Order: sequence, then structure tokens, then C-alpha cells
Amino acid sequence: MDARSAIPVTLPRANPTISYWQEPPDPEIADYLSSKQVPEIADTVIIGSGITGTFVAWNLLQTPDHGKIVMLEARQACSGATGRNGGHTKGASYRSFHDNAHSIGTEEAIKIARLEYDNIKAVHAFAREHNIDCDLFSGDTVDIIYDQAQWDTGVKSIEAMRKAMPELLDTVAGYKIWSKEEAKEKFYAKGEECVGAISYEAGSLSAYKFVIGVLKMVVKSGLELFTNTPATKVEKREDGTWSVQTSRGVVIAKRVVLATNGYTGFLCEKFQGKIVPLRGQITAHRPGTNQPVSGLPTTYSFIYKNGYEYMIPRPQGTKYAGDIIMGGGLVMAKDEGLNEFGTTDDTTINEEISSYLTATTPRYFGSNWGDDHEDSRIRKQWTGIMGYSPDGFPFIGEVPGEKNLWMAASFQGHGMVLCFLCARALVAMMGGEEEKLASWFPEAFKVSEERLKKKFAGRLHTKHLDIETKP
Repeated sequence: MDARSAIPVTLPRANPTISYWQEPPDPEIADYLSSKQVPEIADTVIIGSGITGTFVAWNLLQTPDHGKIVMLEARQACSGATGRNGGHTKGASYRSFHDNAHSIGTEEAIKIARLEYDNIKAVHAFAREHNIDCDLFSGDTVDIIYDQAQWDTGVKSIEAMRKAMPELLDTVAGYKIWSKEEAKEKFYAKGEECVGAISYEAGSLSAYKFVIGVLKMVVKSGLELFTNTPATKVEKREDGTWSVQTSRGVVIAKRVVLATNGYTGFLCEKFQGKIVPLRGQITAHRPGTNQPVSGLPTTYSFIYKNGYEYMIPRPQGTKYAGDIIMGGGLVMAKDEGLNEFGTTDDTTINEEISSYLTATTPRYFGSNWGDDHEDSRIRKQWTGIMGYSPDGFPFIGEVPGEKNLWMAASFQGHGMVLCFLCARALVAMMGGEEEKLASWFPEAFKVSEERLKKKFAGRLHTKHLDIETKP
């Protein structure tokens, strides 16, 4: 892993695989340019146009005296992890709560679980409030568990959550446990023998359509957006401002925000080896002939000894309704996916993972899958780049020793249940209002010199089973 994490991080690659969501790209925003050249000066430059950068821009625009805000994107708008993920708004907080309570304390573990739940509710509410057409589904999810140790740990963690949050048994700690017989009947899991199932509140959406909708609003509100304009260097000037070099000129900014997730190490050397890229893979399956005509009623994760897959059925009324988005499979590649770490190459797929993911649906559903669709099982497959940290938490805040260089990155493939509120927290920090975060924002998420001393050892398997990578 040392060799993989030491690979120099690059800019996003040209000609990436095209995700299910980006076909076709949005005609208004995908290649948007506010002008031919970047402005000479700006108050804030945001690098990255995914969900994090977009909501940093949104929150800044709600503040007085926000000044000129410029957003730079290396490729098309929302073409990174956000535009490539599975769209799962799924906290799965019980999967990390026990470990978090042990490593950072119960109070912090509660904050993380509450943030994940609140983030899901806030994202769904925002989409509805602003009438963003993003294939929104609010409902339940289920984890089908195939390993006894994973089951025992999960049940133990749920018990710990219920004890720690008795007032939240219907929300944050609202889990329902099902036997293997119930899992077979209720969730159609008639393939490989499972131990049981755990269901809880979650949802899904097209993250691409969601973020594109918000980008249109922030551009209308004054954001200057430059797609296909990579930032190639960020450098502090003697007067304390920042020089951002791009393919369309240089912009001098009072402050810079790195919303660059797995690509952060390219622009900020301090995070080389501290935010390690990890390539994730997804397939879009056409439904089998024995699948419910009305579509599967929940989203899924399938959890086994060393890994998992996540699965999002496309809701009724959407394009390709009934399709099944299936991602994960990392540990099924050679050396449990070691060579997927450190790479920023989303122009290709891993054939081993592709073969495995292609076979997942009939394996998990058994007789409830039936024959493949007449047009073949797989409609599309693609990859995307996530960012992972040594301790499994994102980096939110000001880069140590670099005044007015801010960041929100390294979401462990879990960004859809973290980024919205982390962007809000970052803007509060940038405005000098960090004390307002004490009641709800985890200290463990804040950037610190201590965290930068930690060594990257790989993905923390006990955490975060809904991957943004997903990609």
C-alpha cells in the first residue's frame, strides 16, 4: 500500500468513461464558460464543480459581501465522483458507529451519525424545495448480510446506537432487523444464503442532475463558472493572496477552496499520500424477467466478509425505470483491489471487477432474477475516482500553515451523505463562525497537523458501505 499511496496524483484524465448519468451531458452547463479567459482577480476561487464545490458556492452566495466567486472545473461540469456515483443517499451509520465510539468517543460518533442522517434529509428537502428534477426517491434501504461476523458486529452496533440515542429511535437509530427467511421473501434475496437483513431510512437520486440543477441556480446568482479549465498550480503570494494558474490564464484570489476530493494531492503537496485516490466501478443492469414489474421497493447493499456491493433500482417514472445500478466489487480484483488505489485513471475499467459485477444480480436474487433482458444484462459500465484518508474521515477546514487555503475533500466514497452539510460547515469556518458548529459538526472531520501525520493503510472496511465511487 505504501507504493500505491506514493503514486503522484494527477489532474483528472481526458476522455473518461461516460457515466450512466452523463449521457447526454447537460447542454446548458456541461461545457459552460463565463468568458474566454478567467478574471484577473476574484474574492474566492473554488476548484471543483461536484456536490461539494457547488454547495460551497451556494452557501457563499447566501452571505453578504461574498464578492466575486469563480469556479474552475478541469473537465465538464460535475464530471468527477459526483457525476459518476450510484446516487445512494444512505448513511449506514451503524456500520461505523461502534468503531467511531471506540476511537473518537461516543459524543463524536453520535455527531457523525446525526450528520449523516440530517444530510440525507437536507439534500432531499433542498431538491424538493427548489423543484430540481433529479429522480428523487425517499424510502427504505436494506443491507443483506452474508457473513456471521459482519452480522454480529452490525447488531451489536445497532444496540449501541439505540442505547446512546434513545430519543432518536425513529430516525438516526431507526433500524429494523430481519431473519434470513424474511429477507428471502420481503427483499427477493433468494440467491446465495444470507444470515439476515437490516433495513432503515435512506433514498437515492441522480447526483449529476441534482448538482447540475444547483449549478444553474448559482450561475444565475453570479457565480463565474469555467469548465474544461484545469487549475494547474495554486501558489501563495507575498501579499497573502493566492495565484491560481489555469489553462485560461491566471486568477489572483483572496482565498481558494479545494473541492477536489481524490485529486487534492495534485494541487496541495501536503495531501499527497494523505488523500489517496481510489478508483471505483459501477454497472447498470437491465432487470431480469422475474423482477417485480413495479420495480424493487428499496435500495440495497450486499455485505460479505471483506467487502460489499451497493445497488440502486431506478425509480418508476424515470429514464430506464427498473434498471439496477450495481457498484463495488473492489475486493474481487487481484490482491483485493490493491491496484485500484493511487490511480486517477477513470478512462478504463477493471475487467476482473466488471466480470464480477456483471454476475451479481442473478447471484443475489436467484430465481427472482429470471432470464436476462432481451437486449442483454448490462446497459453501461464506468469508473470514477474517490478520495480516502488515513483515518476514514473527510478533511474540512483551512489547510494548516496556509492561511486562506480552504478545503473540503476525501469523502471515502460516502459523499452523498456528507458533502451538503460539510460545505455548509466550511463556509461557516471561512466566515469566522466556527463556534456555531460546536453542537453538530464533528471535530474528527476538521483538518489538523495531527491528522496529517497519520499513515495511509488502505480503505477502512468497517466504514462507509455506500460508495460515491460507486464509483
